[in-house]
Amino acid sequence: MMRRDIRQYLGKEYLFYDGGTGTYLQSHGLRPGELPESWNTTHRETMIEMHESFLEAGSHILLTNTFGINAGKLQGTGLDLEELVSAAVENAREAVRRYEEKNGNGRPLFVSLDIGPSGHLMKPYGDLEFEEACEWFRQVAVCGERAGVDLVTIETMSDSYEVKAALLAVKEHTSLPVFVTMVFDEGGRLLTGGEIPGTAALLEGLGADAVGLNCGLGPYQMEKLAEIFLSSTSLPVIVNPNAGLPRTEGGKTVYDIGAEEFGTVMERIGEKGAWVLGGCCGTTASYIRATAERLKGKKPVKRQVKERTLVTSGSGCVEIGEDPVIIGERINPTGKKWLKEALTNGDTDRILREALKEEEDGAHILDVNAGLPGLSEADKLKELIPALQAVTNLPLQIDTSDAAAMEQAVRLYNGKPMLNSVNGKRESMEAIFPIVKKYGGVVVGLCLDEDGIPADDEGRIQVARKIIDTAASYGIEKKDIVIDALALTVSADAGSAAVTLRTLKRLKEELGVATVLGVSNISFGLPAREVINAAFYAMALQNGLSCGIINPASQAMRDSYDSYRALCGFDKNCGDYIARNAGRKTGGKAAQDAAVGIPSPESGRKGEAFTSKSVSREAGEALRDAIEKGLSKEAGGLTETLLRECPVLSIIDGQLIPALDTVGKRFERGTLFLPQLLMSADAAGAAFEVIRTHLEKSGQVQQKKGKIVIATVKGDIHDIGKNIVKALLQNYGYEVLDLGKDVEPQRVVDAVRESGAALVGLSALMTTTVVYMEETIRQLRAAVPGVKIMVGGAVLNPEYAVRIGADFYGSDAMASVRYAEEMAKQGVFG
Repeated sequence: MMRRDIRQYLGKEYLFYDGGTGTYLQSHGLRPGELPESWNTTHRETMIEMHESFLEAGSHILLTNTFGINAGKLQGTGLDLEELVSAAVENAREAVRRYEEKNGNGRPLFVSLDIGPSGHLMKPYGDLEFEEACEWFRQVAVCGERAGVDLVTIETMSDSYEVKAALLAVKEHTSLPVFVTMVFDEGGRLLTGGEIPGTAALLEGLGADAVGLNCGLGPYQMEKLAEIFLSSTSLPVIVNPNAGLPRTEGGKTVYDIGAEEFGTVMERIGEKGAWVLGGCCGTTASYIRATAERLKGKKPVKRQVKERTLVTSGSGCVEIGEDPVIIGERINPTGKKWLKEALTNGDTDRILREALKEEEDGAHILDVNAGLPGLSEADKLKELIPALQAVTNLPLQIDTSDAAAMEQAVRLYNGKPMLNSVNGKRESMEAIFPIVKKYGGVVVGLCLDEDGIPADDEGRIQVARKIIDTAASYGIEKKDIVIDALALTVSADAGSAAVTLRTLKRLKEELGVATVLGVSNISFGLPAREVINAAFYAMALQNGLSCGIINPASQAMRDSYDSYRALCGFDKNCGDYIARNAGRKTGGKAAQDAAVGIPSPESGRKGEAFTSKSVSREAGEALRDAIEKGLSKEAGGLTETLLRECPVLSIIDGQLIPALDTVGKRFERGTLFLPQLLMSADAAGAAFEVIRTHLEKSGQVQQKKGKIVIATVKGDIHDIGKNIVKALLQNYGYEVLDLGKDVEPQRVVDAVRESGAALVGLSALMTTTVVYMEETIRQLRAAVPGVKIMVGGAVLNPEYAVRIGADFYGSDAMASVRYAEEMAKQGVFG
């Protein structure tokens, strides 16, 4: 069967997806909790009619009924993955055949394999390994291509790491175009904290063909987010909103925006630049028809190429442009005895401490180098990268000359990293550029080739041109290249600094490319190195340096950086400069000390890795700090130390709970995100486990605040949110009875009666299962009228929660904890 390439039609006319599959199936008898994908084989005619209805309304792209199909979700159901996928594709194809038989083939029609989220949280925060996720998605993608789909749509993703696994699986194992849509909140963030610009950069780098938004929000909210997407990516943008906000009527879920109103907003979104439009939950054929009719005969807006150099992590994004960026240099074993020991001994917490210190000192990106004789660099990087990303939002620069180690590290990296480095040697470019093209990244290009390092700026510019031109032949844009002009020690060549500075200036003015330098190399072999380093850094910034690889804790280097930004207008109202220097004393001995540099980790400065010899704070403060930073091993060790001197309650009430409160408040303010929240919960969990063991040995029992029953309602197999709430509630001292997922209402009632729980937490992600949440609440009210009920899930909102009889709607995990704490204060738990 000949496949149409949808990419040939992008931008030539507006393309329309279909609407909500679940909404259609519910209206045609899908029972609450019934697996929608089972209808591919049991209700084939209904599925074909659904697809036909969307084609009649104007859809170009039909999504197969495969959203919930993967090895994890089908486990224990007795259903066959390939049979369900094949049937789904056949149903959509048959609908296309019937439609074209009646109406001719006047417009291009496409069948897209629909891949939804796994239903699991990725490690290190959850239980799903990255490669296992890749395998789950591979199985579905391969079956879909074999069955004859035209493209793949990866949709409703809320985790950048999971979407990377899905996108890699499709790109590695099929030849199909791939569209990706993700779920953002009204503030433009993913569940795991990523913002739209960084997410768009990640998807671009991984080779998506179109990107955008679906689910979670209605068209009005998505209109604002679509504008951010359109300003962030050169790729075609997709917008598939819900039909507004949900509510229940007569036991069914309905939405508050009608088809005509929906079409009016979608017309605006299309006219602003989105090329692909459709609907999600609550949208029927009438919604697609209203949208298609309003844009009929109009041509899509021409997309503008975006030349933004972005380096990202799972929840952080740094733009490399006019405003200079600091790359922290401390996680590199060269000349650092402490780091060599930490790498050799597997002391990861000590390395994490240094990374967090660099973040506190103002680094924007962290260089990570694990090259040490006698150790496997690839293995160390695979260990360090996830550990670092678990505790810091900062993007990383993966620093290695070993191409195999680089590929293994970047594959596991969550985001779009910097890759250090490639050079002008043919062998280097042939090894590194395929990695950059496959995984995405901003690659550092060194101005050296087979002839060595050119002695003058012209030679270095020629090498830079060669790197840029060769990268282009691999499909790597100049915006994803940062050139290292190379700083060589001035003590060996008095003219080397001038050559580097001229090269920087020409790279910016003639080639229009971003630049980077390992600044401290300039002073090698000289005394008082920070004096030279700081002066050279200021000169390099003035000549166009984009990124300086420096020690951000160096006062002299920060003085150069902060002063440059203030003087050049990058620091609005000198706000950053004032914040760093207000009340600072200068002159005399303090200035002399700053000029010769700052102490290394061996000297015992505040904030260093915790050891018995160098700790400079009380153990209690150190424990709070370890929990706030998500350092589990350290938190456990400090708790053991405190238990030798302090009562258990003083540790819990004085350190653990205040630390969790601090983290929770930062999460609620949006300055800390879900991954860090979960790592802090793990660190607190490690501390509580030490306490539990201590109490058991002494024959004591830890008192709980109260009992809480939690469950994902009948028919719903998504329990990520529930599990997060559970972990936090347990850390706050509650006894949590977790009934799991797909839980019958009667089982919830029985658990409350038997346990005497005063609070119930119910979760639902799917619109098709909200009716079971309402039924569970109805039965609880009848059987145990005094119990308090809190609910959460992507398909809910405060008004909807009230309508179905809940006492509280938790917008996130911390909101649920706060509600439990308020109930405890009111004496609900007795």
